Amino acid sequence: MNTLDVTWADRAGLARLQQDRLATALAAAKRSPFYAGRGVPGSRAELADYPLTTKADLRAGYPFGLLAVDRAELATYHESSGSSGVPTSSYYTPEDWRDLTERYARKHVGIRPDDMFLVRTPYALMITGHLAHAAARYRGATVVPADNRSLAMPYAKVVRLLHDLEVTLTWSLATDTLLWAAAARLAGRAPDRDFPALRALFVGGDPLGPAKKKRIAEIWNAPVVEEYGATETGSLAGECPSGRLHLWADRALFEVYDPDTGRCSPTGRGQLVVTPFQREAMPLLRYNLEDSVEVSDPDCGCGWGLPVVRVLGRSAWTVRDGAAELTQGDVEDLVFGLPAEYGVMFWRARAETDGLRIQIEVAAAHRAAAVRELGDAVDRAYGLPARIESLPPGGLVPERLLTTEPEVVKPRGLFHAGEDWNKALEYY
Repeated sequence: MNTLDVTWADRAGLARLQQDRLATALAAAKRSPFYAGRGVPGSRAELADYPLTTKADLRAGYPFGLLAVDRAELATYHESSGSSGVPTSSYYTPEDWRDLTERYARKHVGIRPDDMFLVRTPYALMITGHLAHAAARYRGATVVPADNRSLAMPYAKVVRLLHDLEVTLTWSLATDTLLWAAAARLAGRAPDRDFPALRALFVGGDPLGPAKKKRIAEIWNAPVVEEYGATETGSLAGECPSGRLHLWADRALFEVYDPDTGRCSPTGRGQLVVTPFQREAMPLLRYNLEDSVEVSDPDCGCGWGLPVVRVLGRSAWTVRDGAAELTQGDVEDLVFGLPAEYGVMFWRARAETDGLRIQIEVAAAHRAAAVRELGDAVDRAYGLPARIESLPPGGLVPERLLTTEPEVVKPRGLFHAGEDWNKALEYY
């Protein structure tokens, strides 16, 4: 199992590979109680008319309703983040993990044995931290486990480790890299000069438009390499040397679902539907991730014949304002389209009765221009009235969040005279 399963430039070869591997996926689905009850299609043509597997199906099957192997064969159990509702279960065998690890390691900025790889995504229940950890070890790199949801890893400590350990690669949400940059500046370090060992920032898990990606790369003076996947599936797409995000069509069949028409197509804008080919523990047929995407099939400079995807955000987060439909990625493109010298990194927005309300953090010297230009950009792009509110630095992301290193306490009830015995309560 490696990246040479088929030449990615050979679209006819990819189609044949998909046909062969779909048979494996359909055979595995017959061992799943969920699909056995629903009935399993016998061919790709029959699959095209097969009902979508929804998140509601996975929730109804909690925890092991989609298990297709004996529990003794499982290696790990995971749950999704729950960002679009109740978390869903997923599970993998050791053979599933070989596929997961190899797909994640398909980076055009390769992971090397001499790399110091900081993993800054959750380890608890979700797959993301474990996935990057396993891929880094697969390539022989040294892993720095730096879970972004742990009290033991505040932003100030991340900045210290990035610098002192001479970290070469990182894996995080794109937004996390902006928080590190703000924390680094507050610590008196320049992100673009004081971290010279950094070879690349691997990011995934939140929308990343071209403007935000360019801004992060400029701030850190390092390439930003995008990754896309889910806890239920592992990595689904990776970035090519030309900067496009390609779906791993040699490992899964992809479709785009239009909620308005109920139809699926190979390309277009809608929700991503996936049928992984190599799943032992939890086969999935036409699983609707409910992520808003745009899929296209252009000739890319990299020569890969794999479809190109742009991830726009969770469909549950899409808002309608009048006739306009806005994803988080749409708004983010406009915010990061502001000139870099304005220094805008943090924002939030809400659709209200009188239009779109957007708050941005911006220094006093650039407030008037940033507010005017962002309002004009919203009007030009969507014809919406927008109320832009400027907040001083720290107005959305408090400085104390970026500068403090809280003590990681263990349960302690006995203290010396004069000690602060309120620490006994901090653990709980």
